[in-house]
Amino acid sequence: MTRVSNEAMRKAKYELILEKARLVFCRKGYAGVTMKDIIEECEISRGGIYLYFSSVEEIFKDVVLSRERRKFKGIRDSVHQNVDFLELLDAYFLTQKKRLLNMSESLLRAMYEYNFTHRSEADFAFREAQVDSIRNTLEEMLSLGVKQNYVVSPNIDALRGHMMFMIEGLSVYSLLGGLTEANVDEQFKQLRAMILAKDVSYENEF
Repeated sequence: MTRVSNEAMRKAKYELILEKARLVFCRKGYAGVTMKDIIEECEISRGGIYLYFSSVEEIFKDVVLSRERRKFKGIRDSVHQNVDFLELLDAYFLTQKKRLLNMSESLLRAMYEYNFTHRSEADFAFREAQVDSIRNTLEEMLSLGVKQNYVVSPNIDALRGHMMFMIEGLSVYSLLGGLTEANVDEQFKQLRAMILAKDVSYENEF
């Protein structure tokens, strides 16, 4: 019983550190963050945090991986449950819209700073793993659209790539401070029309 309790407490502390660190990275990016920043945000001792992590980079990678798992699990679960593709697509666009219009809550700036300053083979593999997660998740979602006779193009690879590049472009524009809600709605309207195989009315509810 004690062992289970200790493991639960350790897991809870680990999750707390990740969540508090995420807030720091969203607020400050990656390049300027120190272990001291994260320790102060967590309100734990220096020795306490070093029981779990040895560096800012190690924490950042775990924050990113944790976020990716949570972000894509819902989509994959919906695909496996065979939910209506239109509902899933619109929910995805809504999530992306909220992220794009609230960059202060996003890790994107931190991700760019990390990628620009970390160029080893291991760093490249880490980045590719994130991209692969996005590719695979979008492929599963679009394949559901094909299965349900909603998707126009049989070339899922090209369609998936277009989605990724458009959203990445909007993300960069948002970081620069020029993105408006109208911009997002219009781009997603066009993307949605491209994806669908028949004339499904687009409601501006993003």
